[in-house]
Amino acid sequence: MDKRIVFTKVNTAELLDVPELEMNDYAIKVKTAVSTISQGTERANITGDTNVNIEKEVAEAVFPRYSGYSSSGIVVEKGKFVKDFEIGDRVAMSWSSHRGYNVLSSQNVVKIESEKVSLEEASIFHIATFPLAAIRKTRLEIGESLMVMGLGILGLLGVQLAKLAGAAPVIAVDPIKEKREKALLLGADYAFDPFEADFVEKVKAVTGGGVNTAIEVTGQGAGLNETLDCMAKFGRVALLGCTRNKDFTVDYYRKVHGPGITLIGAHTLARPGVESHPGWFSTKDDMKTVAKLSELGRLNLKALIDETHSPYECEKVYERLINDKNFPTVVQFDWSDIK
Repeated sequence: MDKRIVFTKVNTAELLDVPELEMNDYAIKVKTAVSTISQGTERANITGDTNVNIEKEVAEAVFPRYSGYSSSGIVVEKGKFVKDFEIGDRVAMSWSSHRGYNVLSSQNVVKIESEKVSLEEASIFHIATFPLAAIRKTRLEIGESLMVMGLGILGLLGVQLAKLAGAAPVIAVDPIKEKREKALLLGADYAFDPFEADFVEKVKAVTGGGVNTAIEVTGQGAGLNETLDCMAKFGRVALLGCTRNKDFTVDYYRKVHGPGITLIGAHTLARPGVESHPGWFSTKDDMKTVAKLSELGRLNLKALIDETHSPYECEKVYERLINDKNFPTVVQFDWSDIK
């Protein structure tokens, strides 16, 4: 048997005994070391949101539900046709789950080549590919301004990646002071509160008239509206945050059509499966990019980690996720005590 965190009903998380996943000749079995909570997705799932499937909204939430798609661990078994991995390799995983052992296609596993990169950091690799893909899609040029609207885990990663990509200035936006302060520590040139009366004027003042590129991470209509208010002519906006709430009222004529704004769908599944090309990288190639940036000390993932818990504490952790508006940005589960 294995252990897995399961959302058994609305607002309920349990660590349950579950059957082990079956191996095949092309799979890799990984003993999970660390898994990272993705707040937005997991809150939507555990609270019974009916709009969590990118294909269509369902009429009623069906449980059990599962999550935990970004994690790291040690290879303990491999299929006979797997050539690029060995038993004992430290790896980062895509589309994994909060469970003791994950069985995945080798396409969803990246080897951690450097001892400089911890398993805690590698557990964030997959999530880091989301804002990386969004920035690629904007076709950011060195010296163009970039604004990140919303400073959760995706936004704070976006701030760091935008700076690495050559954005100047990098503008971080969030109503929570502590998040703005963290963004500044991670490389943002400016950090603003979107609820300030002169917010748009401040952004335009530091960008010489408007933002060239933006990553909208809130997924809210108000966030998109304010982002559009800040854009320069011919600006590009990547819609990264999941827009599950369909209550959007945008003056497309004046905010998009007139100034020639490009709106880009940046859901992480909107990418090539295998063949990367400029602006459009596969998940695995973006994972390798994050690994390189981490190894070279250019991307600071360790600074993002706020709390670490045992999976046995999952009930209390998710209770806080549901009810605490100040739930930490990055919370991880350490699976070392799960045999």
